[in-house]
This record gives sequence, C-alpha cells and structure tokens, in this order.
Amino acid sequence: MAADGFQSGAFQHTVKSPALFAGVGVHTGEYTQVAVRPAETDAGVVFVRLDVTDRDNRVPVSPEAVCKTQLGTVITNAAGVTVATIEHLMAALVMSGIDNAVVELDGPEMPIMDGSSWPFLKILDRAGRRPQAAARRFIELIDTVEVTDGDKRAALKPAMRFEVAFAIEFPTAVIGRQEIDLAMDEAAFRRELADCRTFGFLHEVEALRAMGLARGGTMDNCVVIEGDRVLNPEGLRRPDEFVRHKALDAIGDLYVLGAPILGRFEGELAGHGINNQLVRALAARPDAWRVVTFADEIDVAV
Repeated sequence: MAADGFQSGAFQHTVKSPALFAGVGVHTGEYTQVAVRPAETDAGVVFVRLDVTDRDNRVPVSPEAVCKTQLGTVITNAAGVTVATIEHLMAALVMSGIDNAVVELDGPEMPIMDGSSWPFLKILDRAGRRPQAAARRFIELIDTVEVTDGDKRAALKPAMRFEVAFAIEFPTAVIGRQEIDLAMDEAAFRRELADCRTFGFLHEVEALRAMGLARGGTMDNCVVIEGDRVLNPEGLRRPDEFVRHKALDAIGDLYVLGAPILGRFEGELAGHGINNQLVRALAARPDAWRVVTFADEIDVAV
C-alpha cells in the first residue's frame, strides 16, 4: 500500500486507536478535551459535543452544516449545537487519509494548538490508520465551478490530481502579495503547508475581543502583526507562511464535502466565507463533478 494517506486510494480509512488531545479555543478561550475515535465505513466525520446532554449533540460535517465563517469555520446541527474552528483538524484528516471519524469534544470550539495543522498530524500519526472494507470516494471535477464576492474569488477546476493555488494581498510589508501553486498530496501537505500558522493584526484584537472572539489568541498560537513587523519573538516559520496558512484553511474547508477532491482549487483573496460559498455551489452543480473510486487498483494485502 502506498505510504501517502491522501493518495493511497482504494480503501476508506479510520483511526486505528483514539487520538487524544486538549487545548484552548482561539476565540472562546475555553479549555477543551478532544478524542478522535474510529468510525464505521461511510460515516464521514461527525463531531459530538459531550458537554451537551439536553438535545442532539451530534454534528455531522457537510456544506450545509457550516453556519458561520467569520475568522473560522463553524458547523451546526438542527438542534442548534455548534462546533467552532474545525478547519485545521479537517485539513489534517483529509490529507492523512482519514475518511471516517467521530470527534468527541467537551466544549464549543476545537483547540487551536499552535495555530497550524501540524499538532493534529502528529496526534493522528500516533493513533495510526486502519483500512476499512469499503471503497474510498473522491470528488472528481468535470467542469469549473467558480464564485466571486467583490475582489475575492474561489474556483474548483478539472485536473488530474489535487492542486492548490492561492494568492493574498495585505497592505503591510510583512505580507504584501504572496502566491503559491502546489500539487498537493500527503507528503506535500506535510512539507509545504501543515506547520503554517494562523495570523492576525494587533490593532484588530480589541475589536475582536469585544465581539467575543480571539479570547484564547496568543503568540503561542497565532502570528501577530503590528504595522510592518511580526511581534512573535521566534519570527516566521516561512517567509510566505501567511498564504500557505490560507491554503491550509481552504483544504480543511473543502473537506466539509465529505470526500477528497480530484481537481484544482484556486483562491484569490479568499477566506472561509467564500470557501463555503464554493462548496455549496459545487454541491448544487451535480453536472460539474462525479464520485469516483479506485477499487480496481487496490492491493488487498494492506
């Protein structure tokens, strides 16, 4: 079996053993314990709020479940139970080849960890992956789907593999205009994107906290910019860490579709909001994609 979880193709996978971790939410500031547990075939990713006992506490992931996209992706169920900031874990799950998982947590928001997907990858690595007796489904693009919102644009286009292109522009010398264009598999994700952290501007923090956001944000889990300088003593992990984190976010946001993409994602000044507009537009265009499997290519001796 191929070492690459994203491209190892034919079988669905779940975690071999529970992946356990804990930390504070970047917006709520609440300390939350999490267990990513094995799930049955075709279950997808389902979040379960263990602290909610008076109504349905299961929140399955889907494009329609996304209810808020301000500074993070929030999902909800029909009972109004929400789970916030799921995108960094979702990116780690899809790129490490985890199709089915139950994510139990005892609070309203996923821990931010260091602001990237890297801690989640390490935790999932320790838990291991288990192949399941069902074909892995991919969403293959057969026509372009594109959404725009002012100067923001996001698109999914046909391609022979998963590709991610992104461009951002901010009026600070620390960022300016940054662009990346990458063929993306598990190895590339680990090498190019997984350790790139979320970022914010110091002048926005007070306003965000007045809105009940960024209460857990610190320089341990966020790159903080003031004017034309980075305040974090350790500096950046990469000169273009900012655009790379935006690409990481997009990969997590796409996985609310419930299957990995075979196609090309393009984002121009995009964020969680337009990413969700895109996945909803794709779901509404069944002529633009098809579900494919690679069951014939499987080596049953996994």
